[in-house]
Amino acid sequence: MEPGPGPEHGPGLGPAPPRWGPVACVLTGASRGFGRSLARLLAPRLGDGSVLLLLARSAAPLAELAAELRRGAAALRVECVAADLGTDEGLRRATRALRELLPAAPAARLLLINNAGSLGDVSKSFVDLSDPDEVNSYFAFNVTSALCLTSAALKAFGQRPGVGRTVVNVSSLCAVKPFKNWALYCGGKASRDMMFQVLALEEPDVRVLNYAPGPLDTDMQLLARTKTGDAEMRQHFQSLQESGQLIDCAVSARKLLKLLEEDTFRSGAHVDFYDI
Repeated sequence: MEPGPGPEHGPGLGPAPPRWGPVACVLTGASRGFGRSLARLLAPRLGDGSVLLLLARSAAPLAELAAELRRGAAALRVECVAADLGTDEGLRRATRALRELLPAAPAARLLLINNAGSLGDVSKSFVDLSDPDEVNSYFAFNVTSALCLTSAALKAFGQRPGVGRTVVNVSSLCAVKPFKNWALYCGGKASRDMMFQVLALEEPDVRVLNYAPGPLDTDMQLLARTKTGDAEMRQHFQSLQESGQLIDCAVSARKLLKLLEEDTFRSGAHVDFYDI
């Protein structure tokens, strides 16, 4: 979710690329919005023998998506785990699934996309955020889970000769620019960006990308334009919607896939939708 765009450069998407080879793919926040669009675009690209693990909090829409993807790609193994990654129990369930699936995955590539995230209470200013339980709960879901899941996935899959490993963090303009009433969201996104830059530094054989998808037309954007405490910010989000500047999730997802297919980004880089 992004606070606002620069000028639209045009999607520049081109024709659908050929299918990838066998991939072990993990996608968090898959049940709706950007994650759901990304899953639908990923599935037909994953070659025979691929495994796609979908993670989200909402069990019913996650199961519906998994069934849809299985119908469209018979040679693709689709697994889903409904888990609240902000809780210890949910995170344990998710990491257990990674340890069960990834070691035996006959894949030529590991692709982990950390998409799960939340906006936080944007009705509150910085000085209103005095409850440590609220703050810790936010960072548990938005930062801790991304670190622990990524660590578990890399360990479970392991280093394999000639096999690539790619980690994507779905980032935001908020990772590099502050916005009023968005202390939690900006802080979480900045933490994740830096965390994954450290991963890129420590593990040079892992390709790491921080991708900011632009101001997406999602439920999160609806919250932004109705719940943000600062009136000027709230009006900004409303104007994006009214002027048709919100980005369709599928358009941004295609740009991310284009980045991954070209694979020319600097590992650890922050790349914005409008940079492509």
